[in-house]
Amino acid sequence: MLKRLVKGRNDAIATAAVLIASFSIISRFVGLIRDRILAGAFGASETLDVYFAAFRLPDLLFQLMVVGALSASFIPLFTKYYKEKKQDKAWDFTNKIFNLIILLFGAFVLILVWAMPWVSPLIAPGFDEQALTLMTHLSRIMLLAQFFLALSMVFGSALQGAKRFFFYSLAPIFYNVGIIIGIVFFTGSLGVAGVAWGVVLGAFLHFFTQWVGMRILGFRYRTKIVFFDKDIAYTFKHMLPRVLGLAVSQINFIFMTVLASLLAAGSVTVLQFAYNMNFFPVGVIAVSYAVASFPALCESANAKSLKKFRDTFEKTVRQMLFFLIPATALFIILRAQIVRVAFGAGEFDWTATILTADTLMYFMISLVAQSLIFLLVRAYFALEDTLTPFVVGLGAALVNIAAAWWLTNTYGVIGFGMAYSIGAFVQLILLWVPLRQRTGGLNEFSIFRSFALLSIAGLGCAVATQLSKYVLSQVFDLDTFLGIFSQGLFAGLIGIAIYLALAFAFDSEELMTFTRGVKRRLIKKANIEEEIVTGV
Repeated sequence: MLKRLVKGRNDAIATAAVLIASFSIISRFVGLIRDRILAGAFGASETLDVYFAAFRLPDLLFQLMVVGALSASFIPLFTKYYKEKKQDKAWDFTNKIFNLIILLFGAFVLILVWAMPWVSPLIAPGFDEQALTLMTHLSRIMLLAQFFLALSMVFGSALQGAKRFFFYSLAPIFYNVGIIIGIVFFTGSLGVAGVAWGVVLGAFLHFFTQWVGMRILGFRYRTKIVFFDKDIAYTFKHMLPRVLGLAVSQINFIFMTVLASLLAAGSVTVLQFAYNMNFFPVGVIAVSYAVASFPALCESANAKSLKKFRDTFEKTVRQMLFFLIPATALFIILRAQIVRVAFGAGEFDWTATILTADTLMYFMISLVAQSLIFLLVRAYFALEDTLTPFVVGLGAALVNIAAAWWLTNTYGVIGFGMAYSIGAFVQLILLWVPLRQRTGGLNEFSIFRSFALLSIAGLGCAVATQLSKYVLSQVFDLDTFLGIFSQGLFAGLIGIAIYLALAFAFDSEELMTFTRGVKRRLIKKANIEEEIVTGV
């Protein structure tokens, strides 16, 4: 079983998504442990504000130059070579991109390390001189981490293209473990800089994990440096619009950090923790299905099979909705319990808890929209269109920035959640309409039917959870961690039970697909066929 997980292909979208989601859940929980330890050590304080602000530019660099660029341009070409049994060309392509990343990304990192004293005040104009000096120091350390992550993501993209998701999914767990090591063992002597060095350690572990996966797959590193050929030309041609699109998205979040730095101390921390918690279901559900379906979408697009493309897209959306709708209900109803359990320790008090929980609620209103955007963007990438997501992302970001400027003046930090949701809904609509026109429709009737039935089940989940929460408040001591945890856990389980019961009563195809997959994996231990495409 383990050998099959490590070495086997995951051709079925459902199987790949389950694998990715399983490891993502572990990674997210480890990430929550990371954030809880961090919150307990520093609280919603200026120190933690500085740490999160220092993360903005390194994360921007990583997102712009690596994550989006490779997902948009590397995977389609790698998939083509690998599917055609041209492994030599696939490995040659990987080596060329890997070595270019070392040179170009490395040079850019060095430039930013030098320029950080001038960049920091632009990101956090509300910080004083002492805070800006610390922010510069932390950013310089974490820029090294982004170099390791950049190299790691080259390997991660190749593993995705080969439909080997085990090591790709495992790497984020080790990344968070590295950060936890930094918090626990390094902060005593280095202060908050110890957390930054933990990020570097985590990034190295992330890289090492993916390197092991590539070695098992058959990749061997070659010091081949090519600055230009047809493969590199293809990569950079499709990279640029995606880079610009991600630049818009990341600058959007930097702008929110700028605004948060002008609010009360702790606002940057509240914003970051609320966003991190919001991204928990997005990362587990949306990213898992988007990553798992991308190779199949690429294959359909390469084969000019729009019907298969539409079917894959439709059934992926429906399966995502099956998980997203109850997640929305549970996170909104149990937001205070979730935030308190996740972050409520040490210096992170109830005031910070309530503020973070309210911000989270407004983020969660657009959970479905945020999640479907991940799939829609990859659908465009599969069609070799990176320009449309950029233009749409730019428009949505402008809406978000304008809304954030207005809403934070009235509502403070929770206005960021409101603004983000408004931008997400706008982006969803603007991505959906052109794609349906290009593909001849996206089987919307089937999607809407599933959404309506699952929404009714989700409403039942919300009502049951709220009532259970009230009843359980009379049973458990809510002044203790165990009491809050128990109330949230049992109320959530009751809500999930009601949701599944209603989904069963509605004869939900998504529920049947999920249960058949679980039975085949856990009982028969057999390979799961392409359920999400064929529906069998």
